[in-house]
This record gives sequence, structure tokens and C-alpha cells, in this order.
Amino acid sequence: MQEFVHLHLHSEYSLLDGACRIREIPRAAAKAGHRAVAITDHGVMYGAVAFYRACLEEGVQPIIGCEVYVAPRSRFSKEGKGDSSGDHLILLCKNEVGYRNLIAMVSASFTEGFYSKPRIDMELLEKHREGLIALSACLAGYIPRRILMGDLRSAEEYARRMQTLFGEDFYLELQDHGLSDEATVVRALCELSDRTGIPLVATNDVHYLKKSDSEIQATMMCIQMGTVITDGRPLGFETDEFYYKSTEEMQALFGHVEGALENSVRIAEKCRFSFSFDKVHMPAFPTPDGLSHGEYLARLAAEGLERRVKHGQIDFAFGTVAEYQERIAYELSVIGSRGFDGYFLIVRDFIAYAKEHGIP
Repeated sequence: MQEFVHLHLHSEYSLLDGACRIREIPRAAAKAGHRAVAITDHGVMYGAVAFYRACLEEGVQPIIGCEVYVAPRSRFSKEGKGDSSGDHLILLCKNEVGYRNLIAMVSASFTEGFYSKPRIDMELLEKHREGLIALSACLAGYIPRRILMGDLRSAEEYARRMQTLFGEDFYLELQDHGLSDEATVVRALCELSDRTGIPLVATNDVHYLKKSDSEIQATMMCIQMGTVITDGRPLGFETDEFYYKSTEEMQALFGHVEGALENSVRIAEKCRFSFSFDKVHMPAFPTPDGLSHGEYLARLAAEGLERRVKHGQIDFAFGTVAEYQERIAYELSVIGSRGFDGYFLIVRDFIAYAKEHGIP
């Protein structure tokens, strides 16, 4: 029997866009007989851990990914409408290296590239491509957009560039939701695959789990865009085909394209990243003078006590300075024994920043 895996799916964390509830996604996959399923929210990874846990509970392999926005120029270019858009690109984690690279890019898309949307750029892709699989995305991807503009040369140049970056881990993504533009793109992508050797993969742009949920998702999109449902379906979602389709439905759409469904399974087999929850991973807080976290926290505590004594902020009814010092030493020992020194420094850092800048 033909197998298939959904690799392009938007959960409730694609805010006012995706209508797939995290807990229901692996249940839908299991019901459809799919052994794996991916999460690829727009520009964010908020739902990754909850999705991972939910999949394990249902015995379904979770694939962690993201549909990123690639800036037309640089992520630092923020000059008008042209820079506020971004070409969609699906990125999936093969392993821990890929996960670290993906979260690095998504973080940078907010801290450096945010302009209407969180945006990465080709510089980040080149730097952080290891351990990732890339799919050319929906009609909003660079290649489909250039095909619809009639600029086949640019589409092929971009495809070859991605092939150079990702090697055999770059795929041309075929979709059919009953939109006329998709038929044009699918034909061009198949021809492009023949010329370049870039493999094809069939996906459905899943935004809701059941076909009957299309109206709910359309209403959410209207809220996002400030329109009303009586004006018609939102642009890009004119049909009700953006649901979690069965293998048989995907076979009916793309069974005639050699390797398109099989490659979805091959990609899933490449994606073997798993979270580890048995260890606390804290950010590395920088300390001065080569001090350890515990030593720096002890210095700050000592300085704090000294400052309060100097300004008369200590109530000696509760003890002498020596007794306060003894208590501080005890509490620091408890914090240190739990490995929380770095955590306390991080909290102290943002609390101090808030106080210094009048943020309540």
C-alpha cells in the first residue's frame, strides 16, 4: 500500500491562520495511518515542544520544522512594502544540528530581521543550512512566484542555488488545492525537476484538520486581514481543500508523479530529531573577571547586603550583619546545589533592566 507523510502543516500557533489544534494533529495522523507528521508554523516555533509531546503520546513520529519568510534582499533591509514581504520556504530538522540551526535562524528573524514579519535571508541560510531539509513551499515560495511571473530563468537559478546549498535535501514541492495557479506551477516544477534532477515531493498546505473546518479558518483569516466573510474567501484560500488529507486523496492528486508521495516518506525517515527533557538547558550567562555563576551571584549578594547596611535598609531586629551573611551563605548553597545560579543571574538581569528603565 502507498504511504504518505504530511510535511507542510500549520497549527494553532500560526496565529489567526492555522486552525489545527496541537493535540488533535497526531490523532488525525494516527487515524489516517500516517506514521509521522510535521509542524511548520509561519515564522515561529512556539508549538514545537507541545507538538512533540502530543505525537509521542499517540505513537506518531514528530517532525519539527518551520515555514520561514526569506527577505527579498537582506534581513536588515527595511525600506517600504517590498521589504515587508518574504518568500516562503519550508525547513525541516533532520537532527539536533538542524534544530539548533533552525532555532538560530528563527531567533534572528525576530531580533534582526523583523519587518512586518520575522524574516531570515540567504546569508543565514548559507550559515545555518546543516542538518536541515528544505522544500520550495506553496504559491508564496520564491520559485512558484517566479513561475507565475513568467520568469522561469530566475526560478531555475534559485532552484539550482538551493540545490547547491542543501544538496539532496532540497525538494520541489507540489500542491493542488484546486487553485488554477497551482496547475501552472506543478507543470513547471515537474519540468524543472527533469532539467535539474531536483526531486519532487507532494504536500498539502494543511491549515485545518477536517474539510468542514474551512469556514472556521476563513473567519480567522478575515480577523487577521480586517475583512468580513461575506466578502468571500480570503485570498489564497478560495477553496476548502487545505485540510488533513488521507493517503488515498493525495494519491489521487499526485499518484501519477513518480516519487512525489514516496519522497514524503523518505524525508520523514531522514528526520530523526528528538528532544531530551531530562536535563535543564540554561543560557550561558556571561560573568566578569572569570568568575563562575556561583561566585558572581555571591559577589552580587554581598554587594547588595553592604549597600542596604550603608543606606539603613536593614532591620537589625531580625539579626546582626553576621547573621544576615550566614543566611545568605545558606541560601546561596541551596541555589548552587540545584544548579540554579545561572537562572538567578538571568532573572536578576532583566529585573534590574526593568527597574533602571522605569518598566513596571
